[in-house]
Amino acid sequence: MSNFAHTLLNRLRMRQVSLLLSIQECRTLRAAAQAMGMTQPAATKMLHELEDALGTKIFDRTGRTLTLNAAGKTVLGFFQGMRGNLESLARELDAMQSGIHGVLSLGSIMAASPAILTDALIAMRRSFPLLSINISTGTSDVLIEALNQGELDLVIGRIVSVKQEDYIFRPIANEALSIVGAATHPLAGKSKITLDALHRYPWILQGPGSPMRTVIEQEFRSQHLTLPTNLIETSSILTTADIVARTEMVAVIPESVASIFSDSGRIKVLRYQIKNQLEPYGSLIRAERPCSPATKAFLMMLHPES
Repeated sequence: MSNFAHTLLNRLRMRQVSLLLSIQECRTLRAAAQAMGMTQPAATKMLHELEDALGTKIFDRTGRTLTLNAAGKTVLGFFQGMRGNLESLARELDAMQSGIHGVLSLGSIMAASPAILTDALIAMRRSFPLLSINISTGTSDVLIEALNQGELDLVIGRIVSVKQEDYIFRPIANEALSIVGAATHPLAGKSKITLDALHRYPWILQGPGSPMRTVIEQEFRSQHLTLPTNLIETSSILTTADIVARTEMVAVIPESVASIFSDSGRIKVLRYQIKNQLEPYGSLIRAERPCSPATKAFLMMLHPES
């Protein structure tokens, strides 16, 4: 351990870490101080002590306004990682005290659910029958934020808008996308469909920032078309499929999921080939966070070849 790290460990207090995180969440020092049950002068003094311990200014001060500078943003990122690690630790300890033989909290995009995730979960249950497993589904950006906050141990998704060095990513597979409509949709019987024809119908898409939404935005731009404005935005595949089946709306969902829904006869894959492709998805864990035995075991289930 370096001399600076040793000194910082001796001088840094968790209350200071909590204050900086609270300022980021509450946006103002006054609100953060109130949330922590302390006076604003006491909070100001604590910030000065934090900067003194770090040996650098982390805020730019304009009047009464505090703005994180470059050093402050770096410190905040590490403090958020610390909070995530503590959340993970608290979950493990709580499981032990409750008599549970370990807890695994994981998140997954929908593309992995039909086969890869299900197979790994079944194998995990056979090997660890007393393990408690919590599963969240969503888009990669939302799941990675939950991973950062310590709410999840592992994510099956894509690296999006984050520093790759903060994570250990192991690819699993590529994911093809399909555009779907109701079985009775006017375009369902067409042998060839253009994006311009699809543009005339209302769309259901995932929210901005999600990888699937980004691909479709690129698809429209590549053909000099604007994104439809009368959107329904949802990350729920079930909601998407139900609306599509009962309206003339069209949507983009993973090909693996589309094939399952099309078997019901209510939804049909429309014959348009999306030119832009998603990046491969895989397993993600925080690089600095120790893996629990359950997380290590599940990674082996996801990547049996390694």
